[in-house]
Amino acid sequence: MSEKVQVGTIVEGKVLRIKPFGAIVSLGDKTQGLVHISQVANSFVQDINEHVSVGDIVKVKVLSIDEASNKISLSMREALPSSPKTTKPAHFEKKLRSKEQKSNYENRTIRPADDYFKPQAVPSDFEDKMKDWLKQSNERQAGLNKRANKRS
Repeated sequence: MSEKVQVGTIVEGKVLRIKPFGAIVSLGDKTQGLVHISQVANSFVQDINEHVSVGDIVKVKVLSIDEASNKISLSMREALPSSPKTTKPAHFEKKLRSKEQKSNYENRTIRPADDYFKPQAVPSDFEDKMKDWLKQSNERQAGLNKRANKRS
């Protein structure tokens, strides 16, 4: 099998079958290999059918050959012509907004939630805490009693 195909070479092949995990590519004379879905393109591939279809002639790079199991691992991504690494794809460019374009919410200095998160005045000793708790408890109980009396 390795007489015709060697690791590291770029060859052309025909897509025979498409599976959810990759594409089976014929390299000629009963030699087939798998292009895993992660090796199809430089970007994330969710549906391999969007990139290749059965019968397509594709360039692939031979990644590995396993003689024992007769499996050949292929990559379409590594067979692509290399592009300069300094160039970023358009969807990676960061879009910055000036201060004038920011929404009104971002320009606010005082937010309504600030009052909610302010720490409450905490009584200094245990007895003051107990008095406050007892007062709150009595107020709650009085409110419950009023509701119960209205129903009666």
